[in-house]
Amino acid sequence: MNTRKKIGLLGGTFDPPHIGHLKLASHFAKVLNLDAILLIPSGEPWQKDAAITPAEIRLQLTEAAGIDLARALLYLKIPTQVGIDRIEVDRAGPSYAIDTAVALRERFGPDASLVWLMGADSLLNLPTWHAWEDLIHYLNFAVASRPNCDLDAEINPATKQLLEKHQTKEPNALENCASGLIYIDDSLAVDLSSTDLRNRLKTSTRNTIASEQIPSHTLEIITNLGLYQ
Repeated sequence: MNTRKKIGLLGGTFDPPHIGHLKLASHFAKVLNLDAILLIPSGEPWQKDAAITPAEIRLQLTEAAGIDLARALLYLKIPTQVGIDRIEVDRAGPSYAIDTAVALRERFGPDASLVWLMGADSLLNLPTWHAWEDLIHYLNFAVASRPNCDLDAEINPATKQLLEKHQTKEPNALENCASGLIYIDDSLAVDLSSTDLRNRLKTSTRNTIASEQIPSHTLEIITNLGLYQ
């Protein structure tokens, strides 16, 4: 029996968290038999626009989304625990994934399977991340397809080389390996982005869009604070 601890890591600006994030987390919780998922809002997302919502508010929105995620997993009878980690909010300076990966590897030890969850668009952008080539030494990657995102057509040589060396077709391989593997899942396709949501929340269809695409507890905070007006 495999006793290796399996931790899913879902990082992001979460400005705001949306249903797509929860679907991605729930899907991989089931497919990878994750013991826990950590939602990790970035403190200073160095690749984002400077006009983002303050980190502590985004943390609050993420904590609220975590409540809905935990309830969804319970409803689906998926025994994955949900945690919100403020490691990047508390760390001074730009929020680099490599710093988070190193810190979490130290926290969970050398044997735990740490799986960074992402969409295919993030995988395509991976070579723009700080010290991106070192991440595979600390983590596995689980990548979900995105509508209108053709990996084969858009992939760059650096990412292609990374996949040729580290890709696995078997999701259970990540359960048995602490780091160094990339699994691409084509069975989930979520077409939501926080940027698009922020823009649409400013329109007259705000309430309809919000109720369908933003977790209920997160939406309550957004409404109470008057965010994204």
